[in-house]
Amino acid sequence: MSTTTIPPQPLTAKDFATDQEVRWCPGCGDYSILKQVQTIMPGLGIPRENIVIVSGIGCSSRFPYYMNTYGMHSIHGRATAIASGLKATRPELSVWIVTGDGDGLSIGGNHTIHLLRRNFDVNLMLFNNQIYGLTKGQYSPTSERNKVTKSTPYGSIDHPFNPMALAMGADATFLARSMDRDPKHLQEMLKRSHAHKGASFLEIYQNCNIFNDGAFEVFTEKSSKAQETIFVEHGQPLIFGAQKNKGIRLDGHRPVVVDLGESQYSASDLWIHDEQDFGKAQILTRMFDDPRIEGHLPRPFGVFYQIFRPTYDDIMTAQLEEATAKRGPGNLDKLLAGNETWTIL
Repeated sequence: MSTTTIPPQPLTAKDFATDQEVRWCPGCGDYSILKQVQTIMPGLGIPRENIVIVSGIGCSSRFPYYMNTYGMHSIHGRATAIASGLKATRPELSVWIVTGDGDGLSIGGNHTIHLLRRNFDVNLMLFNNQIYGLTKGQYSPTSERNKVTKSTPYGSIDHPFNPMALAMGADATFLARSMDRDPKHLQEMLKRSHAHKGASFLEIYQNCNIFNDGAFEVFTEKSSKAQETIFVEHGQPLIFGAQKNKGIRLDGHRPVVVDLGESQYSASDLWIHDEQDFGKAQILTRMFDDPRIEGHLPRPFGVFYQIFRPTYDDIMTAQLEEATAKRGPGNLDKLLAGNETWTIL
């Protein structure tokens, strides 16, 4: 008697959605980010039981409830630490960290920079809405100067963090930026983040329509997006504008905007993006001008920088295997007893 084996059906985006009611404010940018993550997951070819979403505290940190994978809603600022431990002990898992500008850059800032410098093979998504949303609208580490909130009624006097420059300073091996209102670009950045072997840092501009509505409107609205954003691609010149008639060239180490076409400049005169150029990536992270200031530079989106170096989890595994080969599997009781023991009569 013959038997027929039915091959498993390919996963779809619906397979990554749970039966939990998605509880974000109507119009929140988190809905779009969740949709794009669920959309790209089937194409990664990873079984759901090998995917883990780890979050901290904040609106974004509800993410694990809505993903039909393993997950953990951890404690404030510690998602990176918990994800590091998980990856160290279960290196075969695909680990994704969901955090916000408050969770990941304030109480969790120290953990974030050490995750990046250690280069664990995990994917960190930082939802940046420049406000504390879950706790009802206090200013965050990325809020602009003079931001009036419930905790800063006369305006914030803090100098805001530049997340990409911070990650660059921590020697991250992959840095990228996208936005909630550009689904195709966000999907591409999520795929690139996953494909990177090492710690990927993806900053996502996410609109909080209740406490900080329109914070990134100049970068997302059709009327201004082409003039205010520049989407960098490896090997391509930095060109922007509604008519693709503007570009960025370097005057020494200083980026300047030039007109193309009828002017003296053409695409061949422009800065050509190289994802592996450390110096130019640093310049890109500093293209962080206030769009309200005359003469400001456009805001970059895309993969700023990517290099390859051994991951912490791979090095740790190799070190353990080498030690075991030299000294044997070890004895926990002997280790705990140490070199000095007493016999009590």
